[in-house]
Amino acid sequence: MENKDNKHLDLLGLFHYIVGGMFALFSCMPFIHVFLGIAMLSGKMLDDSGKPPPPFAGWIFVIVGLFFVVIGFSMALCIIFAGRKLKQRKSRTFCMVVAGVECIFMPFGTVLGVFTLITLNKESIIQIFAES
Repeated sequence: MENKDNKHLDLLGLFHYIVGGMFALFSCMPFIHVFLGIAMLSGKMLDDSGKPPPPFAGWIFVIVGLFFVVIGFSMALCIIFAGRKLKQRKSRTFCMVVAGVECIFMPFGTVLGVFTLITLNKESIIQIFAES
């Protein structure tokens, strides 16, 4: 049984690496807003009357875009770090917290988070983490 549990933990760790990489890739999408904001601030974008938009509009695009990029990369790093901890059989609580937060992100995060939570709540898995 323990060999099967170890395989499950290794697979979960691998899937966390994959989902973390996908999350990092999708976290680059708000860079479009950052670049649009920079274009607004530099005066490269003009409205219908030929004037640039007010500077606060550009700053809103830049700040909000950077906020989502930072949040996305932080979550991607947490997911990848949880995958590493699963492979090392350490920090079960951290892995459970990350799995719970992953459930927010449909569809891959939800599936991975639910399977991780189910697996980490097995008594044999709890013992494996306690021994490490």
